[in-house]
Amino acid sequence: MSIKFLIVILIVMLGLILVSSALSSAPTDTDVSVPSTTMLANTCAGCHGVNGSSVGPSSPTIAGMSRDYFIETMEAYQSGERPSTIMTRIAKGYNKKEIELMAKYFSKQEFVRQPQKYDAKAAKLGKKLHKKYCVKCHEDGGRSADDDAGILGGQWQPFLRFTMEDFTTGKRPMKKKKQERVSKLFKEHGQEGVEALIQFYGSQK
Repeated sequence: MSIKFLIVILIVMLGLILVSSALSSAPTDTDVSVPSTTMLANTCAGCHGVNGSSVGPSSPTIAGMSRDYFIETMEAYQSGERPSTIMTRIAKGYNKKEIELMAKYFSKQEFVRQPQKYDAKAAKLGKKLHKKYCVKCHEDGGRSADDDAGILGGQWQPFLRFTMEDFTTGKRPMKKKKQERVSKLFKEHGQEGVEALIQFYGSQK
């Protein structure tokens, strides 16, 4: 059993303990659509934190994710195009309307960045590499939500490592432009360059 899988299982177990608290404190509204949306969003709290702001380290923060990217991601989990130890099964439990409601909800939530330890020297290099390879899709140092890309600035470093491993090993497909940039990054800077980017994104508060 891999360390990655064990970490995910531990996070899920902890999340199940905390989720009842999240549900009991969830906001309500006179609009009948709000309780339904809130209830759906709170099913994610066990792994992704209340309102989608993960307390880490392996589950990403999904607060602030663009509506279109959230929907695209969930559909990729449902089809199996995007691999995951858990989400490929969880995503299949939601229909199109439910996913749209969650996408709208999380797109309006604030991305709360948790403090992380990082290597300042590597982060400095990562900032330069971000501007060279990543800024076209991940603006504002990776902090901006884009319809075609997730938020990287302030995201949990272990999650970013797992994601890059999936990309570079071919487990998760990349769009042509992204593949070209990642290949060029590896050719010119190797794994050290990837880690520098991760340190840069993890350094953002």
